[in-house]
Amino acid sequence: MRIVISEFISLDGVVQAPGGPKEDTDGGFAHGGWSHPFFDPEVMGGAFDDALAKADALLFGRRTWQTMAAAWPERAGDPFADRMNAIPKYVVSTTLGDSELTWDNTTRIPGDEAVARIRELHGPDGGDLLVMGSPTLVRTLLREGLADELRLMIEPVLLGGGKTIFPDDGALRPLELVSTVTSGTGVNVCTYRPVAGG
Repeated sequence: MRIVISEFISLDGVVQAPGGPKEDTDGGFAHGGWSHPFFDPEVMGGAFDDALAKADALLFGRRTWQTMAAAWPERAGDPFADRMNAIPKYVVSTTLGDSELTWDNTTRIPGDEAVARIRELHGPDGGDLLVMGSPTLVRTLLREGLADELRLMIEPVLLGGGKTIFPDDGALRPLELVSTVTSGTGVNVCTYRPVAGG
């Protein structure tokens, strides 16, 4: 399975709380919901539809999974929501118990086993393993060389600080720009893949 990372990201590299004011206020982050003014149903919505259509499973960190698990089950009846609810999901967590996995088709990956278990999922042939949000998990995937594709929706806004997906370990990781599409709202939807042997 290819591991594909899809993120709303500001021009200064922040991915924290794009969806709403209370989504993630860690560090005093006060701009929750910042991506809404830039959402374009045709270009950005199409990118999400495409990513989900090619996915065989979803992979989340705990906080993103909890946000999604609180939102998607009540939206049943919409084709995108139905797909989100039906698809197999994995959540990396050291704190969630199996009894708390209330979103259908969710399997917990213990935090201390995350890299090994994700390498196992990465091995077999199949569709994509899609990661949305989950900045701590994404930093680990990038650091471990486990990301096959980055789909970044680069939005024309500076947030002045917040959580990022990029490792800060000093390593050089060249990427190839595979495609870019610009929405009418000024968002560049860019697909990058690691350069082989980079």
